[in-house]
Amino acid sequence: MLSPETLPPMSVAVPPALQPVRTLAVTGGKGGVGKTNVSANLAIALSELGKRTLLLDADLGLANVDVLLGLSPRHTLADLVAGRCSLDEVILEGPSGVMIVPAASGRRHMAELRPAEHAGLVNVFNDLQRDLDMLVVDTAAGITDSVLTFCQAAQDTLVVVCDEPASITDAYALIKVLARERGVGQVQVVANMVRSPQEGRGLYEKLSRVCERFIGDVSLNYLGAVPQCEWLRMSVQRQQAVVRAYPASPSARALTEIARRTARWQAPTAPRGHVEFFVERMLRQGVPA
Repeated sequence: MLSPETLPPMSVAVPPALQPVRTLAVTGGKGGVGKTNVSANLAIALSELGKRTLLLDADLGLANVDVLLGLSPRHTLADLVAGRCSLDEVILEGPSGVMIVPAASGRRHMAELRPAEHAGLVNVFNDLQRDLDMLVVDTAAGITDSVLTFCQAAQDTLVVVCDEPASITDAYALIKVLARERGVGQVQVVANMVRSPQEGRGLYEKLSRVCERFIGDVSLNYLGAVPQCEWLRMSVQRQQAVVRAYPASPSARALTEIARRTARWQAPTAPRGHVEFFVERMLRQGVPA
């Protein structure tokens, strides 16, 4: 088991060859809104656009990125925390060359890691010598400390919402907590499983009006809408990303366009370099994950 007694001091020098990484945490106020589907397809589409992308499954206790993509990992983050493997041994190569760090499903202790174990993860991530452009983090749903801390640590937070009252209410609650308790000033929004572009835009505007009225100190940016289509349902059944299985489908085109918009974001100017800076920043907020 990783422990602070066996770890070097938490100070990281940025290797000069590694470039700053853009980190995006994908989340949702409630389960069932298609958050993991958006995360996985977005990461794969970014990779297809030439961005060196790593997808981190941060739903530590109920992970399903590997299931969604039909992958069979030999190791997960649970093995890493237990000291059974290295970080490089956890990383899978997924569709279109995207790198994937799978978490464990049904491991309650992974959802309740102690601070010492988080510190161990940081120092293991320090040794990852991979040049990345984008880190996409698929968080759990809800407003647990883990979700909030991942969103606070990332440079950008993307909230997935669908057109049902519980989704809108929970998305608003999540954004309110992120703004008031964690200082998140901007949130990206994707409307998922919509019947038309107009429905997606209307859903965003509904959420934006409520946030502007009752929160005030957070700005929302509309990244786009993903339609519910038969091709998306079929890709899930086949355990494939829709952007790969049916690239001409309405949902795949929408997800690829969202990836194009994300790819145009300016790279971070601070020399954070690669993935350990994301994890280190997460821990140095002083909030238990």
